[in-house]
Amino acid sequence: MRLLRTGPPGEEVPCAVDRDGVVRCLSAWVPDWTGAALSPAALTELAGRLAGSANELPEVRLDEVRTGPPVPAGGQLISVGLNYRCHAAQAGMAIGPEPVISTKSPWALAGPHDDLLLPPGAERVDWEVELAVVIGTEARYLPDEDAARAVIAGYCTANDVSERSWLLDRGGQWVKGKSFETFAPLGPYLVTPDEVGDPAALRLTTRVNGEFMQDAKTGEMVFGVPWLIRYLTHFMVLRPGDVVLTGSPSGVALRRIDEPYLQPGDVVEVEVERLGAQRQRCRAHGEEPRR
Repeated sequence: MRLLRTGPPGEEVPCAVDRDGVVRCLSAWVPDWTGAALSPAALTELAGRLAGSANELPEVRLDEVRTGPPVPAGGQLISVGLNYRCHAAQAGMAIGPEPVISTKSPWALAGPHDDLLLPPGAERVDWEVELAVVIGTEARYLPDEDAARAVIAGYCTANDVSERSWLLDRGGQWVKGKSFETFAPLGPYLVTPDEVGDPAALRLTTRVNGEFMQDAKTGEMVFGVPWLIRYLTHFMVLRPGDVVLTGSPSGVALRRIDEPYLQPGDVVEVEVERLGAQRQRCRAHGEEPRR
């Protein structure tokens, strides 16, 4: 299934795409894409119900309503750093035997087409297209990668936006540069594993003002998705709705000679194959949205 949430910020309702490609509101069936509703078993049951009864549900026109993040804010946003060798080389950083793990404030979550707010004093706001993994079942101390696959609700397109000055120059805690408002655009869809296939065979791209900046395959990850999920559960509990951002390839603004960091008016488009595309217009925090 392809799940999504639509409506104004804080008032989103759960939706899904039926087999005819029509978006249906599922608020009569589930309160939101949280908790038990995200378990793989529940989603399998819901897919069968949707196939037989989609016409009973209201149609949602995406050209008439905002698309929000496919899961609500409140869960963990876990960020994996330096998970592509090409990105580590561009950043001038070494890859260790275990991944670098950071976090983002859950309140950085934003819809896939919301404006990207550039914080006051920001000098080095950077894009990072990533494959995001949404957890569907509580998980701790998973024994192997098969067990890790079993707790995944689905996958999303993500832009792990970072302000490099706060990330690199303000005391060594990456969370500082990753947690600003709107710095975690997610979606548009949460796509269940049966529709995604191999998560190591997806193309990721970023365009800024129409120019390609990033173009890579998820198979270039140093640490793959099941390995990462299992690894995380050995030092934290993962719960339904938690989001794991699995790292970004090279092509970011960091360390480029021209330093094309984002400015007001820039347009960022990121996409992960099979998961949908995002489009963010950058504006200064406090600037009125463009009508």
